[in-house]
Amino acid sequence: MHWAYKIATELINKYPNKETFVCASGISPSGSVHIGNFREVITTYFVVKALQDLGKKTRFIFSWDDFDRFRKVPNNVDAEFQQYIGKSYDNIPDPFGCHHSYAEHFEAEFEDSLKVFGIEIEFIYQHSAYTSGKYNKQILHALKQRKEIYDILMEFKTSQSSNHDRDAFYPLTIYCKKCGKDDTKIILFEEEQEEIKYECLCGFQHQIKIMEANNIKLNWKVDWPMRWMMEDVIFEPGGRDHSSETGSYNVSKEIAKRIFHFEAPDYTPYEFIGIKGHNGKMSSSTGNNITPNELLNIYIPEIILFMFAKYKPSTAFNIGTDEDVLKNYTEYERYIVNNLNRSLEDEDIKYALELSHSNKTLSRLPKFSLIASVLPLVNYNVQLLQKILEKNGEKYDIQTIKKISNRAEYWIKHCYPIKNIVVNQNKASDLFQTLNDEQRNWIYQLQEYIALTNNSDSQLMQKIYAICQHHDKKIMKANQKQFFTLVYKLILNSPSGPPFPILIQAIGKDKTLDLLDFQ
Repeated sequence: MHWAYKIATELINKYPNKETFVCASGISPSGSVHIGNFREVITTYFVVKALQDLGKKTRFIFSWDDFDRFRKVPNNVDAEFQQYIGKSYDNIPDPFGCHHSYAEHFEAEFEDSLKVFGIEIEFIYQHSAYTSGKYNKQILHALKQRKEIYDILMEFKTSQSSNHDRDAFYPLTIYCKKCGKDDTKIILFEEEQEEIKYECLCGFQHQIKIMEANNIKLNWKVDWPMRWMMEDVIFEPGGRDHSSETGSYNVSKEIAKRIFHFEAPDYTPYEFIGIKGHNGKMSSSTGNNITPNELLNIYIPEIILFMFAKYKPSTAFNIGTDEDVLKNYTEYERYIVNNLNRSLEDEDIKYALELSHSNKTLSRLPKFSLIASVLPLVNYNVQLLQKILEKNGEKYDIQTIKKISNRAEYWIKHCYPIKNIVVNQNKASDLFQTLNDEQRNWIYQLQEYIALTNNSDSQLMQKIYAICQHHDKKIMKANQKQFFTLVYKLILNSPSGPPFPILIQAIGKDKTLDLLDFQ
């Protein structure tokens, strides 16, 4: 059983009377949301789809933790933003000047990419929830239970607790009403009056009523279980950094049970993913990342979804932007064809294709490897590419071709320039002089066949393969490999290229004959 359906089935069995299955994920908009963070969302998304497929009503919520403090200036943000460290993300200007706040800029960037994937989510903006007073009752409850919360936290630490620390502990952050930063210290909590007094490093002091406050946020390990309870969450994944024995989930699970009297949601830890050739751990707060939008320049959304769907959340994997792009496209295309032909036997792959919601769409798309091999030869002219495809029995409208060709062009020019193959301007005479008599005879025969055969004739390839005919099949196979390598080098100065009839169509019969004419 596919992992998403296994989780969904377990949830249904655990909550047989649940009317709506609330599944959650969330990210702090500390910078551009990278493809590693994307696993947080996509894991939940697949479980939601599986629940829906099993006939259950779902609610998929995503929390933007934009009331968190700004901790670090990312590499792609002006160093002047150091002045805002300590403020909440929603209370910082957009470093790029196109949105109302720092938070909104990175939220909009990620939300737009989710639309491309067809992922529909109910977004919850935590700065709005906190400042509206939605959580004030729970904040007051946590304050009154602060010593019990301290005891729970200390159960997961190796350090010794003390009565002094217990009395001084408060499970929340206060943003100063004057400077907006969290450089604050609580100096008095009047439980009966439900008021709290704080002072800030900026010199400001203030006393506020908890039930009227709009500048208080619960600390993470209290905030998380509080929101589980508020939203009745039954499933949420988390990264491996939250999943250790003393990690955030296990701590929050105890706080949920003992402080908020709520059973923590089922939890699936996920491994981080990487980008092949990309050094260092991706991080939104440092700017060392690759975003879903950037990956969409290379891969169609269905393939990205498929790559996440086919691996269990506990499995780490890398996404390639080098030659692996060809492998990933080819693998997906093969699975699609087999599925449509009802010859795909792997049930998990079938479900992964279904979860990527594109098995029908991709069947109408041209092959990426073919497009990538022909595009440079026609100087990235999509209209000419369309004509060549039509000559070979593959008819697509121009927009369908562009869906693949735009990504192939980006990949070649920005990630894998070795594929930017161009036709030789002059004959490769120096190479031809290195050939032995047998190899030269191969070229002479090929030139003759091209001159006498229509380049769309299906018999052309049979004649070409016959050039290296030999009674020993191993020798013949080796000769054919050597022959094609030589031909591509003589025409393209590359050891490989598109299928030969298509190569002739792309550069023209006359140009091909000219580059092979050494007699």
